Amino acid sequence: MSGKPVIVVVSLFLVLLSSDVAHGALKRCFQCRSRGDLGSCKDHFNFNGTTAKNEQGVEAIPCASGWCGKVIEGTGSYKQDDYGMATQRMCLQRGPSDGEERCAYTVWNHAKVYMCFCQGDLCNSAGHLKLNFFVLGITLLIGARHIIAFCF
Repeated sequence: MSGKPVIVVVSLFLVLLSSDVAHGALKRCFQCRSRGDLGSCKDHFNFNGTTAKNEQGVEAIPCASGWCGKVIEGTGSYKQDDYGMATQRMCLQRGPSDGEERCAYTVWNHAKVYMCFCQGDLCNSAGHLKLNFFVLGITLLIGARHIIAFCF
């Protein structure tokens, strides 16, 4: 009888863990395109997964690769007048070969563009701040150790 509650707790834990992993495995990316002042895809892009549902032309779509992208075309000769500048956000079929997130000028569809790659849920919004929880955890542990040593 004493082993039965442990089995139930472990079983519930495994079910909850597997459902959370399955739910979090598929990331989403914003998908949209706009040119100049038309559309809502350009920066300052202030949408999240919920508010994008109410905006025509902006979607939060599932992305099997987990890699999102943002492409800005027309940045070379349109710096003062952004009429010809187009912004597109999308899911990438695969990430870069080195697995690094970055932004850089590149050639895409025979045009020079500014392109960003990121990995994570809805990471291709305007601002992308990635918090490194490992570094934060180590910092907190070191800080707690010093506080405890100081107090005792």
